[in-house]
Amino acid sequence: MKFGSAARFAGWLNHAAVPELPHEIAVGWSGGADSTALLLALKEAGHAVSAWHVDHGWRESSRQECEMLAERANSWGIAFYSSRLDAADESNREAVARRGRFDRFLSWSRELGISTLCLAHQLDDQAETVCMRLLQGAGAGGCRGMRRERNYYGLRVVRPLLHVPGIELRTVLREAGVEWFEDPSNEDLSIWRNRIRQRLFPQIAESGIKPDQLFMRWQRQAERLAIQLDKGADAVLNGGSSGMDVRRGREVILPWRQWSDCLPAVRARVLQRMMSSLLGEGVTPGRRHIVMVEQWTLRDGRGGLDLSGCRLQRRQGGLHLLPATSVCAGNLR
Repeated sequence: MKFGSAARFAGWLNHAAVPELPHEIAVGWSGGADSTALLLALKEAGHAVSAWHVDHGWRESSRQECEMLAERANSWGIAFYSSRLDAADESNREAVARRGRFDRFLSWSRELGISTLCLAHQLDDQAETVCMRLLQGAGAGGCRGMRRERNYYGLRVVRPLLHVPGIELRTVLREAGVEWFEDPSNEDLSIWRNRIRQRLFPQIAESGIKPDQLFMRWQRQAERLAIQLDKGADAVLNGGSSGMDVRRGREVILPWRQWSDCLPAVRARVLQRMMSSLLGEGVTPGRRHIVMVEQWTLRDGRGGLDLSGCRLQRRQGGLHLLPATSVCAGNLR
């Protein structure tokens, strides 16, 4: 590998938006251009890097790719860990693969004592995500796109390259003489993100508009709006002695008046936070459920309302959110 581009590798991490990173760190390494660029950037910046590779088992050739990645990591002096998942059904394989991948990451984190994992999503991925969420009807929270940093069951997950265009990553890799694997699934137009990348964005560009700049402008606006909604939700949920009462795994209770007096947009954010508190991080209501809850609230919460995995009830001056299992158990008693 040619190291003439070492300064450019490491320079991606010297951006004001990149959070401070520990010396010992892991990278989710697929072998693609983006994760390869991130792996080398962290190494060139002086970090003790481990490469964590999860083979989804979608094609037989991935076994050989894993062996090649192990050899490549060894030649770079980078510790390499790999695991192959059982192939999932075609209908839900992406969701199953993601769960399996993060389960493996958590396991490695605990085994190796590495608490920070870096993922290689870059600026183009972020623009595609914002576009996709707009098309799905997401609100400001969803249109913030991928977060640069979050906590996943004790594992700190950081995306340091969200400010770097994909073409720049590939250019620097070529200059350094570094090869990468192209995932054949990137050509599968049954995947919504691929249709956005290969059809919608080129059509937007033909009209003289740069799609990455267009959707990143909306991302920044959504970020500002989401911050204001979070402040409003905090005021409701932390309302002194009458704030949210979280009884983990059993129910979440909020005074009805605090809930019903909210602006609808704040109420949606409060509901998201209540569901995450009850059912776990990342569990939030979809757009359809938010509309249902708003209509139910305008009817003064008459009767209960079933959502995915939980139920809303109004009783004794409070709004109660219970897991579906608790509701079923209560009906049996």
